[in-house]
Amino acid sequence: MREILLGITGSIAAYKAADIANQLTRSNMAVHTIMTKSATRFITPLTIQTLTKNRVYTDMFEEVYYPDVRHISLAQKVDCCVIAPATANIIGKIASGIADDMLSTVVMAIKNKPVIICPAMNTAMYENPVTQNNIKKLESYGYRFVEPKESLLACGDIGKGALADVDVIITAIKEAIGEI
Repeated sequence: MREILLGITGSIAAYKAADIANQLTRSNMAVHTIMTKSATRFITPLTIQTLTKNRVYTDMFEEVYYPDVRHISLAQKVDCCVIAPATANIIGKIASGIADDMLSTVVMAIKNKPVIICPAMNTAMYENPVTQNNIKKLESYGYRFVEPKESLLACGDIGKGALADVDVIITAIKEAIGEI
């Protein structure tokens, strides 16, 4: 069974992560999920936990005993990591080497495994030169991106920045782990 790490960040598109988790689970993949604090404001960990039948991690410093170093063991056990939706914040953190929460710390500990980043944000934020430079930097390190689509955004703007369709993200994951 393939092990997938699903990172969910604080975007209105976080609700689509439930469909991603559900489809991966139905494809006989074990889905381990990390949600940023802001992601939990858009969708609850219980929703994802119910769909994946696995614990959802939200706090790097939760006082629960683990016989291992959780952020390292998660990084080692998964076959692929997908961050969907990925905000400009998480993209900037990873590009800058900042590991200050459970998701960014685990991503920084992943070696020789695909990390797929699926941006979702306002068009101006996505097209901002800082965001674009961070994306180019991460691509040069081997991180993979699933381009956002052009759509009506939550703010009312029409432009590029909406999370890619779930089936496109699932296909990218399957390609990354050699299942297509």
